[in-house]
Formats: sequence, structure tokens, C-alpha cells
Amino acid sequence: MYIETLSHLKGTKLNIWTDFLALAGLEADPDHSQVVLVWEDGRLIATGCRRDHILKCIAVDSHRRGEDLTATVLTALRQGAFLEGHRHLFLYTKPENRQMFTSLFFHPVAQVPQVLLMENQKEGIRSFLSSLPLSPVTGIVGAIVMNCNPFTLGHRYLIETAAGECDHLYIFVLSEDKSRFTAADRMEMVRLGTQDLSNVSLLPTGPYLISSATFPTYFLKDREQAGQIHCLLDIEIFAKYFVPHFSICRRYVGTEPLSPVTRQYNEALRAYLPERGMELKEVPRLERNAAPVSASLVRQLIDAKDRETVKTLVPQTTYEYLQSKGLL
Repeated sequence: MYIETLSHLKGTKLNIWTDFLALAGLEADPDHSQVVLVWEDGRLIATGCRRDHILKCIAVDSHRRGEDLTATVLTALRQGAFLEGHRHLFLYTKPENRQMFTSLFFHPVAQVPQVLLMENQKEGIRSFLSSLPLSPVTGIVGAIVMNCNPFTLGHRYLIETAAGECDHLYIFVLSEDKSRFTAADRMEMVRLGTQDLSNVSLLPTGPYLISSATFPTYFLKDREQAGQIHCLLDIEIFAKYFVPHFSICRRYVGTEPLSPVTRQYNEALRAYLPERGMELKEVPRLERNAAPVSASLVRQLIDAKDRETVKTLVPQTTYEYLQSKGLL
């Protein structure tokens, strides 16, 4: 048996890998930084791949199951991840694989009918939440989950509206660095833009409230439902862990006239949160010149070097921060 680890595949090996995954009912995911191939007598008998801290596309030849080949693949993937500094690992799989991966020291985080998310740290999500500061305020506790790429007057309007209706408001800014602006920059822009609001706490999402950039669809037969499934998994994590930990009773979103993906997410929240005893409040989007203020428009204006129009769509704190960092 020969174990091969590569950063990418091409040519014959790519074709073999793709066909092997297809036989296992999986689609080859090109978004990876490490691929593990287990060969015997020139035949591929097991594989798996990884993008940063996410493990995926793990498959074993149907005739070789029960030989600990999954453990072999996971060991190689873990070693590669650790060398890159990734200690906290996640994998998405089918719910029926729960017991197999539990026996290999992965622990369930959340599950919806088609997808199970697992991590290699027992109670990792609870440890993460326990590390975040809690407000002592009781009463109506609200929450907003935002990317803020960058922080606009629209974001500020939503936060200010929600803060005015709540005893305390938690703003969770996505921690994943998959956006135009880094997580650190986005967090700082929100901090600067909300520092005058005394009943607001600004917190990171960590790796748990997941962006669409990391959600793999390689094992979903109905690809058209992938977006909806991702929404449900994200909402399940929020409702199962974040809501009870922070005593959240209300979540705020802005109405979404532009992005079909965000609109679908809002619809899923509207259907699901009341079942979990939570209220969803949709705040009409702030408009300028009869058009909704959007971060995507601001990014386009930055690319066009239209600083004057950018200035009308973002708080002064955002404008000054972008200038100071050479981002504008």
C-alpha cells in the first residue's frame, strides 16, 4: 500500500480520482489544498482532500471497507493540516456516516436531514462560545449576523434600528477570511461605526456560522437544493448554540431586494426561527437615490475610484478607516 499526498491533481490522476469519487456517489471538489491518494497495486483504494481546516471527499473502495482505510486517509489529512497550523478541523458528511467518524474522534456539531457537520474538538463550539463576553442585561436580547464587506450606512441603519428596540444587541461579524476585506478590517469598521451605541456587543462568529464559500456540495445529489440546505444548517447552529448561550429572543435582518441567496436565507429564517421560540424582524433597507445601499455597490465604486460616491454610502468612520489602510 502506498500513500500519496499532493497539493493538486491533473491529467491521469485527476481523471482516476474523479471517477473513483463518482463510484462513491461523490462529486470531485476542485477547491482543495491537499489530496490524499491511497494506492495498492496501481489501483486507487481510498482518498480524501482538504481545504485549510475543512476535510472533504473522503471515500473508500466498496470492496475494501472495514480495513481502516478511512483512518489512514484522515491521519494523512490531519498531518497536512497540522503542518499548516490548522488544529481545529471540520468535516461535512452524510448523516449515516456519523458513527464511523465518531469512532475516528470527530464530534457532531449540527445536523439537518441531508448534512452532518462534525469537528475534531469535543464540545468545541461550546468552548468557543464560553470564551466570548456575555452581557448582564436581561429583557429583549437581539442579534444580527453580518459580513460588512465593507461596513455601510445600511449596516449602521439596521444596527441602530435594532439597538433601539432591544435591551441589548449582539452583532456577530463573520470571522472567515473569504471576503474582499479581512475579518480584522471588517470587525474594526463595525467597531468604529457603532462605538456610540451603549447597548451593543460586537463578537466574532468563529468557524461556526458558515459562509457559502466553505460549504461543500460534493455529496448532495440535488445541487439546486444546496443553498437551502446550507441555510438550514447555519440556522440550526445559530438556534442550537448561539441563542441559548446569549439568551437571544429576536434576530434582525435587512430586507433583501438584490441578492437571491440572501433573500432565500431570510425566508428560511422566517420559517424556522418561530419554531425555535424566536422572533425574526425584517427592517426595510436604507436607500440612497432611490436604490438600496449595498456593500457590493460600495466595492464597485471603490474599484472605479469614485471616492465621492463611496463617501455618501458609508459612515465617516468607515471612509476614514479605508483611507488610513490604503483600501480606498
